[in-house]
Amino acid sequence: MQLEEAMYRRRSVREFLDNEVPENLIEKLLAYAMSGPSACNTRPWEFYVIKSPEKRKMLRKTTRYTDYASSVIIIIAGNTKHMLPRQFGDFWIQDCSAAVENILLGAVSIGLGSCWCGLYPKKEAVQSVRDALGLSENIIPLGLIHIGYPAVTPEPRTQYDEERVHYI
Repeated sequence: MQLEEAMYRRRSVREFLDNEVPENLIEKLLAYAMSGPSACNTRPWEFYVIKSPEKRKMLRKTTRYTDYASSVIIIIAGNTKHMLPRQFGDFWIQDCSAAVENILLGAVSIGLGSCWCGLYPKKEAVQSVRDALGLSENIIPLGLIHIGYPAVTPEPRTQYDEERVHYI
């Protein structure tokens, strides 16, 4: 699949088949994620791949917007031990978000569906994921990504809006 097609086909999938996602495809998604940019190449991310049905059930209850029955959940989090110092520390959010987008585009390019559910900066959601996975305080969950084979494939689209483009 060409990049342009993947860009327009990337849509949030909220209904998944009960098929297991092979390990090689999960590893491919993680390689896509880690090929993304990061400020000063700090790569402040950590990825938690959840295949356990019990843990996925717990994580589905994190917020009212995370309750989808996917085969795999990937939590992407920032690790404060790898973040830039002081006033530059918040660049981890951009770094991890770029990694998320690479996962989303990569998923559609290999026939998988995905749905990015935000966690940070919602303190309750962040703590819920930390508790469910036993994460330390230096790990800040940014997002929960559902991955699986889509039961429904939304139509490709662009949301280009000329009125929001400003040439100077």
